[in-house]
Amino acid sequence: MNSLTNSSTKIEKSDTPEAETSSSASHDAPNGNERDEKVTLDGASIALPSHVAGSGTLDRLVENARDYAKASTAENTNKAYAADWKHFARWCRLKGTDPLPPSPEMIGLYLTDLAAPTGPSPALSVSTIDRRLSGLAWNYAQRGFPLDRKDRHIATVLAGIKRKHARPPVQKEAILPEDILAMVATLGFDLRGLRDRAILLLGYAGGLRRSEIVSLDHGKDVTPDSGGWVEILEDGAVLTLNAKTGWREVEIGRGSTDQTCPVHALERWLHFAKIDFGPVFVGTSRDGKKALETRLNDKHVARLIKRTVLDAGIRSELPEKERLALFSGHSLRAGLASSAEVDERYVQKQLGHASAEMTRRYQRRRDRFRVNLTKAAGL
Repeated sequence: MNSLTNSSTKIEKSDTPEAETSSSASHDAPNGNERDEKVTLDGASIALPSHVAGSGTLDRLVENARDYAKASTAENTNKAYAADWKHFARWCRLKGTDPLPPSPEMIGLYLTDLAAPTGPSPALSVSTIDRRLSGLAWNYAQRGFPLDRKDRHIATVLAGIKRKHARPPVQKEAILPEDILAMVATLGFDLRGLRDRAILLLGYAGGLRRSEIVSLDHGKDVTPDSGGWVEILEDGAVLTLNAKTGWREVEIGRGSTDQTCPVHALERWLHFAKIDFGPVFVGTSRDGKKALETRLNDKHVARLIKRTVLDAGIRSELPEKERLALFSGHSLRAGLASSAEVDERYVQKQLGHASAEMTRRYQRRRDRFRVNLTKAAGL
């Protein structure tokens, strides 16, 4: 193996997982008049009935119940919902009102301000506005205030926003076979290069979400933050994932050559990083000679894709900013869906989609007229 070296790029500056922050966080610096909404929610959403006296056993059950409640939604979803509430609470303060109890009239005005801002903030997309409303509904429910999304002050405003501003979703570019090969060719053979090669090839062949990649463990039920585990067999690897649609298995067969085989890349990373339990994908020391214990953040996958896309010269005819905007973690899933020449149902199973229609959204190149209903109808 080549001597272990370390290189830095302008996109990936460190392997140390960093805390995620929302874009609105910089505008919400705490002051003496503000409450910590997260602390309030965590402390009050799950509690004993008022007429029941606490005890050591009951208090421990309350803490466990809070942990389960927190685990009911994905970590990234929790962060997004927390950011949604923080943004709405700040908006209410600026308008001289309070976010509690819920006011359908004020929420309708809030949605209007998101779609057609009166200030310098840019207008949000319809999908983001819809997500913000879902975040508010979830936060209100946790605080014991049901939000009626069908109230006319909310429903009619949202319907009007969708009718006036809705656009087809902007899809990320698919990473095609020749692209992924060019991307992994830019990586070195130090520990970091071995790890990143395994991430790209495994994510591509498995059609994995970036959160699914970094949540893998080497061994079942090893860590509390595990999202699944990997088992390496003679003919390939089996990933057992706790995904959005529940537990599912993803089979990744061995490739035609060691250079392009995701299972071989994973084996090399695990061997040289000396990982036999715990998180599969972890950070490395600054000198690139040692694997650390800390699990990678899923943002690492997004940065890795963008960096290797640039280094491989993919879509080099475009300016760098546009090239970076074209690709994301979803590009790996779209690449598998667009490139695998197999029956659609196998792709659907690999991606973990509940419907074939969702799978087709990921297929950037497919024969749309393979089934010609016009001719089938006799025309």
